Amino acid sequence: MNEAEKEKERDSGSLNKKLNRRSLIAAVAATSAFALVKSVSGQIIPAADSVIDDPTKKPGPAPAVLGTRSSFEKPVKKPSDTSSRTPLQDLYGIITPSDLHFERHHGGVPVIDPHKYELLIHGMVDKPMIFSLKDLKRFPAVSRIAFIECSGNFRTGKETMTPQEICGLTSQSEWTGVLLSTLFREVGVKPKADWFLAEGSDAAVMTRSIPVSKGWNDAMIAYAQNGEAIRPEQGYPARLFLPGWEGNTNVKWIRRIELSDQPFMTREETSRYTEEIKDGKIRQFSFDMDARSIITYPAYPVQLERGWMEIRGIAWSGRGKIETVEISTDGGKKWKAAILQEPVLDKAHTYFRYLWKWDGNETEILSRAIDDTGYTQPALKQLIEARGADMGGYHLNPTTAWIIKTDGRVLFRQEKWRDK
Repeated sequence: MNEAEKEKERDSGSLNKKLNRRSLIAAVAATSAFALVKSVSGQIIPAADSVIDDPTKKPGPAPAVLGTRSSFEKPVKKPSDTSSRTPLQDLYGIITPSDLHFERHHGGVPVIDPHKYELLIHGMVDKPMIFSLKDLKRFPAVSRIAFIECSGNFRTGKETMTPQEICGLTSQSEWTGVLLSTLFREVGVKPKADWFLAEGSDAAVMTRSIPVSKGWNDAMIAYAQNGEAIRPEQGYPARLFLPGWEGNTNVKWIRRIELSDQPFMTREETSRYTEEIKDGKIRQFSFDMDARSIITYPAYPVQLERGWMEIRGIAWSGRGKIETVEISTDGGKKWKAAILQEPVLDKAHTYFRYLWKWDGNETEILSRAIDDTGYTQPALKQLIEARGADMGGYHLNPTTAWIIKTDGRVLFRQEKWRDK
């Protein structure tokens, strides 16, 4: 190739680059009616209300450094001063997107430099040790899919409540980290150590006493969630993860584990996270989350049309696998088994489906979960009979019913709980 041909090729490449850039700009800004929005990741994308009629006529935006949701999709958490709830009715399948995982904080979300992070394990051990994040990642890693649920995950009060508002303090991720049993072997836990204290780095210095047996069984120090570093709201750079146990025991931003021969009776297990039951008694250290389910479709605010539909929802148990989910379409008079979508995992959300034809008459639909221990999700009335009307607000897992009106409205069926 002579110099003239080389110069022509360079000009052609430069022209192509300019044309490509112009084409991309024209794709999103050729008309004043075509509005642009900036995504969370900083990508410039077309707004949902300004899409061109024929997307085959204009190139779309160029690749970005981070992906983003379609501007047509707007799932959001529902926040309060101390928590924010997962939009269960907007999800598909069993994995909760990391940015939609519920939050529950006692002192806000701390900012922790991963390079300065340390986890101290001491007390009744042969050799107290401090582990950096780098140290933790050098140990054999494990991953498992499992849910976390706040022990105070039940709300009622009005018929216009969504699944998110009723029990949106549960979410599920794939968690990756190092088994706590691996670290226990590393420090040499003494045989007489029955409990350990888990302490967080938040402003509340969240602390809980945990039986050592759970640490040896399936506990982990998790540093990743759904394939990426764990999110700050979920405990970055590392958290304690106790599959199937109430959320507050899964201490986030964990900085210290102390082994002992007795529980530490911290604030979060004496004045809080204990519940009243019958005869003036108080239940303490109720760790396992009992079997539960909820129909997420159809649910408020869905407007139904008569005919065939698929009833869908999730079921879970902190004691094992979901064995069966039963559906009633007549207010609990008759029950039929739903189809469980694989995979059905231990201590994990399980998706269920049930094909149903609505005839247009008013009715109630509800689900109940049965786990592989034989435990059956109770009605609220059964919980009251077992624990008393003054039972606390923790570990409530009643069946949830939806009223379907003749005009197709779907409303939450309220149940009387307390007179006060």
